[in-house]
Amino acid sequence: MTKPAPFPIEVRGSARQPLGMSPARFLRDYWQKRPLLIRSAFPGFQPPLQPDDLAGLACEPAALARLIVHDEKRDRWHVNPGPLSEADFAKTPDSHWTLLVQDVDKWDADVAGLLQHFGFLPSWRVDDVMVSYAEPGGGVGAHVDQYDVFLLQGLGQRHWAISDDPLAPKAFRHDVELKQLVHFEPTHEWLLEPGDMLYLPPGVPHDGVAFGGPCMTFSIGMRAPSQAELTGDLADFIAEHLPEELRYADPDLKPATATGEIDRAAIERLKDALPFAAALRDDMLHDWFGRFITRYRNAQTPAPLEKPLGEAALAKQLDAGAQLLRHPWSRLAWSRGKSACTLYASGHAYPATPALAQQLCEQRALTVDRKLDAVERDLLLALVNDGHLLPRKSRRRR
Repeated sequence: MTKPAPFPIEVRGSARQPLGMSPARFLRDYWQKRPLLIRSAFPGFQPPLQPDDLAGLACEPAALARLIVHDEKRDRWHVNPGPLSEADFAKTPDSHWTLLVQDVDKWDADVAGLLQHFGFLPSWRVDDVMVSYAEPGGGVGAHVDQYDVFLLQGLGQRHWAISDDPLAPKAFRHDVELKQLVHFEPTHEWLLEPGDMLYLPPGVPHDGVAFGGPCMTFSIGMRAPSQAELTGDLADFIAEHLPEELRYADPDLKPATATGEIDRAAIERLKDALPFAAALRDDMLHDWFGRFITRYRNAQTPAPLEKPLGEAALAKQLDAGAQLLRHPWSRLAWSRGKSACTLYASGHAYPATPALAQQLCEQRALTVDRKLDAVERDLLLALVNDGHLLPRKSRRRR
């Protein structure tokens, strides 16, 4: 006898249990872990909004709306970001188009009423109710969301395909305004009826297409700020509350052994000066600080050459004894990692060798009097073409 799956991907809901289970079990077994299809999550569901009302809302100047049309034969997608007009809808084809309107719960009290069914989640976690209307074949293509979403079918039928393969590729197409996946191989497919609901945690590839006739879906999406957003805002908040006299300090400074190097002692001082730097990897701190300190308080930056110099042309000039003068606005520093060395110039990073990096920081006029390896040749060429080094012809007498 086959044992039932410990975490079934499909369950049946009821008026008493829209999730098909208790909220505690759902949060324990599915929330942010695995997808779940709930048949009849809302038995006898009647959409709180009609398609004409949604189209009218999409024409409001302040509404966040998009009209997406798919040319199936040529696989071309056209996105009209709104605000929309009646003329935009008059030009839509008979199929393969969809209308998306975000924050509909802010405009319609009946739509906002759907959120009461999700009271088991912290209210600050809920973002909005987005409503999509589509004609047959309409959708936005296979994609990935970076937040939790409950997809409640409100009108008609929608075919959903998802992949719960953790190794599924997630590269995006570059020829489409939408963030569509290049490759999508579904592992599960369903046809949802009104009242059915599909829950997807972040990162699950999925594709929803209107089937058979007009279709409307209510998407209850969650707020999920990225670590970059959290870090940036926290850093700004902390910065506002730190007194100006608190600065990077180095009373324990020793004579420099390698000009321009951001050494381990400097990184340790950074950890003392920054409230949350100790939690970051040293290589990340090195890279951030190298970019920051060579950009900090720079009134101007060098301009790249209008006509880049080729490797052979630069080599010819250096062989003829040309010097490389550092641009007066170019500020340099360097650091060594476990397996590599990086030179920083006015906020940009370049692969380097410790010997050449130190030499560039020491000398404002560089004469190349030794054989360079490939990394060093590439470095000098990049610095010349980016405007940090200016070739000056030799004044040797004939």
